[in-house]
Amino acid sequence: MASRAVVVPQQGRGEAAVAERGGGRPLKKNVVAAGDGRRRTALGDIGNVVIDGKPNRPVTRSFCAQLLANAQAAAAAQNNKKQIGLNVKRDAPVVVDGVKRAEVPKEVAAAAQKKVNVNQPMAREVKATEEESNLTAKPVNKKKEADGTSRKKAPTYTSVLTARSKAACGVTDKPKSHNNIVDIDANDAGNELAAVDYIEDMYKFYKLVENENRPHDYMDSQPEINENMRAILVDWLVDVHTKFELSPETFYLAINIIDRFLAVKIVPRKELQLVGISAMLIASKYEEIWAPEVNDFVCLSDRAYTHSQILIMEKKILGKLEWTLTVPTLYVFLVRFIKASIPDHQMENMVYFLAELATMHYTTTMYCPSMIAASAVHVAKCTLNKSPVWSETLKLHTGFSEPQLRDCSKLLASLHAMATKSKLQGVYSKYSNSEHGAVALLPPAKALLARAGTPSTSTSITSIGAAAAKARVV
Repeated sequence: MASRAVVVPQQGRGEAAVAERGGGRPLKKNVVAAGDGRRRTALGDIGNVVIDGKPNRPVTRSFCAQLLANAQAAAAAQNNKKQIGLNVKRDAPVVVDGVKRAEVPKEVAAAAQKKVNVNQPMAREVKATEEESNLTAKPVNKKKEADGTSRKKAPTYTSVLTARSKAACGVTDKPKSHNNIVDIDANDAGNELAAVDYIEDMYKFYKLVENENRPHDYMDSQPEINENMRAILVDWLVDVHTKFELSPETFYLAINIIDRFLAVKIVPRKELQLVGISAMLIASKYEEIWAPEVNDFVCLSDRAYTHSQILIMEKKILGKLEWTLTVPTLYVFLVRFIKASIPDHQMENMVYFLAELATMHYTTTMYCPSMIAASAVHVAKCTLNKSPVWSETLKLHTGFSEPQLRDCSKLLASLHAMATKSKLQGVYSKYSNSEHGAVALLPPAKALLARAGTPSTSTSITSIGAAAAKARVV
């Protein structure tokens, strides 16, 4: 194995001091191979070798930046010199260092100019950069202004996709077939949340599936529950809904859940209110942002049911309904049909008053939700003496003609006539308030009552409903 010789380099001040004091041995820095006998190049000598009379310096970042700055300064000086030569008149004397240029040789003037340019390279570079940016800024701004003008007229992303989908499917926007038909969605054309491009297809779908989640005639299959008990429950839920300040969607969904559950499950009389509480709890969780707590319903029921009983019934209802909660309720059709009637505030309150009266009475369950909603609009227009009573716009959006609504409209007008004498005053008191326009205090539609005969008891209402069941729309 080859031996290695150790060469001790020249000591620094610190090492020399240590050696003089005898405080330790100097450190070994340079090691050479014994085979060739040549000392390795120290790190400090790398890049300092002289080639062709110039030191071979490594190109570091700082050195590269320095070279670039020098090149830019030289280019800027050359451009500045040319500009000065063009701007200055030939005959005008130029003073350089206190001496007129005409009296100074060319070599001296060039050296003086070079001295000035070298002393201020950064200032000239910044000035040139600012001039270039100013020159390029104007066309860019014009382009942006042109783009901004075109963007305002550009269609939305949703409208583009809708147009492409319709073109791919061969569907075109159908023109209005009659001059009397009003485009009720024209004001919402710019509102993407209104889904104007899809709203008609959505309601066609609602009309197709509304019968899939309708309860059948279940009262005969309930041994301990009758129509009056159901009416008392709904009247109480109206007060609960108002007390909690819940949305209308919650109320109509809760009634739908109750009827669908009673149609598939026999419920004892003592648990009917528990079903109503649990149905309202489910609807609140589905529709509301902040749903009432279970303990709130416990207190409202005067602690007739415990916290666990409500949760157990909630689970039972969801199991029987197979968790099907997305259904077209009566409220879904009310919103659209009210919009088609071009209503005012009084008209809107009257429609909701008649619709809530309809939900309280079991007889109205024989009609589909869309027919009840259309009939509520029809009766409201008759009650408020609106003309025309039934327009082409309403016929188009509801899908019903006025003769088709005759029986259901008579029933709703009869319920309105009986509301003042009924023992259940929840809906009547709600819409007798000025907050809802006091529409319940208005006299019912006389034209509809004259045709049907004003009923004085619930038996007569049932007979009207039984006669209308023959014309039930399925």
